[in-house]
Amino acid sequence: MRKDTHRMPAMDALKALACIAIVVHHLAFYGPMADIAQPLMPGLVQWFNDYGRMAVQAFLVASGFLFASKFGPFGLPAGASPLALVLQRYIRLVMPYSAAIFLAVACSAVASVWMDHPSISAAPDLGQLLAHVLLLHDLLDQEALSAGVWYVAIDFQLFALAILLLWLPTRLARRDPRLALLAPALIVLMTAASLFGFNRDALWDESAFYFFGAFGLGMLAWWVSGQPRAGRWLALLALLALAALAVEFRARIAVATGVMLFLGLSRQHGFLHTLPVPAALSHLSRISYSVFLVHFPLCLLVNALVTTLFPVNPVINALGMLLAVAVSIAGGHQFHRRIESHPFNTRTRLLFPAGVVAGGWLAALAAANLAG
Repeated sequence: MRKDTHRMPAMDALKALACIAIVVHHLAFYGPMADIAQPLMPGLVQWFNDYGRMAVQAFLVASGFLFASKFGPFGLPAGASPLALVLQRYIRLVMPYSAAIFLAVACSAVASVWMDHPSISAAPDLGQLLAHVLLLHDLLDQEALSAGVWYVAIDFQLFALAILLLWLPTRLARRDPRLALLAPALIVLMTAASLFGFNRDALWDESAFYFFGAFGLGMLAWWVSGQPRAGRWLALLALLALAALAVEFRARIAVATGVMLFLGLSRQHGFLHTLPVPAALSHLSRISYSVFLVHFPLCLLVNALVTTLFPVNPVINALGMLLAVAVSIAGGHQFHRRIESHPFNTRTRLLFPAGVVAGGWLAALAAANLAG
């Protein structure tokens, strides 16, 4: 089992391609370079505009798959504190995320000097910044300061919910070890509840319950792909997802099902760890969270620059989109090296978001005073 904790090239390829798809989706969806370049490639731009966001499902399933590879199916490891695990996850997510929020505020201020566009966020107030740092912006109906920040909040909610579902049986198993079997049963039930219920109601789309179907499929794919007769177990998971699609077809769940089968079968047949993947894709997978965090503010600057200089040239704007993708990857590389993977101590990681809130608020006040 030890090799299952090593790098997974098949997973790397999936995450890298999904990362690029998300960047291009936001370029196509928000414009304005894509709006100008669209006559050159109308079908391609429209496809990424409509379907590029489906790549998020790959991250959801992959996240569940990796979560299950760390935490067994029968509850948390002995001595593991659920609160400590959730806090650890929050700290890991929120420090680079907070830095990216500050970058987004700064880039929006710069881009607003060059262009007037709906993709540019207004200067945030203190409450908005606090809501973002606490990962509550969607739940509190605060306008997002950058595209895709909702996913970070959902990722944290999914982690916390999964930890809770594994911790409860762990507590009960102290009285009766057989109750540890409740842990995988609870994951199955929550996955089914999401697929057949929560995911069909947009009222829940700001909560983990809406997305747990994809996340849970990833968890279950890891667990069953290591069992005897793994193919039959994966077929049962596929039937569960197909039944949910028969109740109501959703392209996002169809994509999640395909990703679940790819990861499950890749582990069952051994190519999860052996698939030959170019080093560039493996590196992009490692920095994918950083690319995801910084790509939108950086793309905003490229959009502002290119459309200001070449407001009607479709060829140059198409090249500008390629430039934006390259800048996003390069920026993500630097952000990963200097922020995400830097060995900051725990105290610094906890204080950093507070500093970002204070700095962002003061910068927004200064910009408002200058504008006035």
